[in-house]
Amino acid sequence: MTKITKYFFKLLIFFMVGLVLSNSLFAGRVHADDIEAKAAYMIDANTGQVLYQKDENKKYPIASLVKILTLSVLMDSIHNGKINWDQKIKINKDVADMAKDWHFSNIQLNEGESYTVKSLIESMMIVSADGSTEALGLEDAGSVAKFNEKMKAVAAKSGAKDAKIYNMIGLPNGDLGNLKLKNVGDEKENLFSAKDITLISKYLINKYPEVLDITKQRNVEFKICQDQTCNMENINYMLKDCYAAPKEGEIDGLKTGYTENAGYCFVGTGTFNNRRIIVAVLGAKNYKGQFDQANKLISKLLNDDKVVDLSKVNGINKKLKKDKCKLADNGVWLPKNVDEQKLKYSLNIDKSKIKSKSKIDVGKLNLKGVSMPSIEVTN
Repeated sequence: MTKITKYFFKLLIFFMVGLVLSNSLFAGRVHADDIEAKAAYMIDANTGQVLYQKDENKKYPIASLVKILTLSVLMDSIHNGKINWDQKIKINKDVADMAKDWHFSNIQLNEGESYTVKSLIESMMIVSADGSTEALGLEDAGSVAKFNEKMKAVAAKSGAKDAKIYNMIGLPNGDLGNLKLKNVGDEKENLFSAKDITLISKYLINKYPEVLDITKQRNVEFKICQDQTCNMENINYMLKDCYAAPKEGEIDGLKTGYTENAGYCFVGTGTFNNRRIIVAVLGAKNYKGQFDQANKLISKLLNDDKVVDLSKVNGINKKLKKDKCKLADNGVWLPKNVDEQKLKYSLNIDKSKIKSKSKIDVGKLNLKGVSMPSIEVTN
């Protein structure tokens, strides 16, 4: 081997070692080509730590996943007193026509019949009922266009950017019949990125965790009229005891979606290693595939990574105690072979905020080499 060849060989080895070290603290190391979907994104629901990403910023049709955003708007309205769980909504002809169209996801709603907000939300999230979703949006805002504006506002609050919103259902505009947007093409369909719908899901379950009491239900009875009921079977087959349920941990939400343009889409959330995660899969090839890809990401995470309690790492807690502070969340996902005592971090505390007895955001903790936002320090 010549001296020049030896030099370049050593240089290559040095580069490869550096590359391995630089990536050693990144959790969720599934290669993008391993996921059979257009896009995917997985995060820790509490910290926002990114656990996996593939084409996460590209916008795609997401079909009924938009109902996660619809529910976020409705939950804001419920908590603001604009609507309430027991309030009854009378079904008009346009909504009844949608609910009778079995080309779409639906539960039967009769024109002139009244249904509670709770039962309509259950049907929207459990069997993705489009007519129920229309009824809720119209009751809340008065029109599709006005409800769209509310959806855009909540999306912005969640951190979602540049989503294209045309309706609360997830169908192409033309499928809404008399309720479609005027001066908008019939083919127009909501467009979101995998990252955006994940952030909206994070907003919903962190602000209104009670929605998981709805989405985790396997079967719910829906009263169509005085003498008729229908058993709704949840179409999220990653729930406990379903065929696609993960082997470890437990999924308790959130939503599936399908249109011809969107393909099979899924957002799931559940608890693993005592941490809540959210995983989004857009454009899977078939119905089972959306769950298979989500399970693949979860399994890889649990196999490769561990949860580290940062309050016990490398003098962090000692520094926090000195200023009578604490981390808003102590957990971080790291590769199992990482020595947490060698973690490098920066801890920045604003002592002026401590003196003013601020209860939030008195500082930030940043971990070097870990794909996650800074962790809030509170007083």
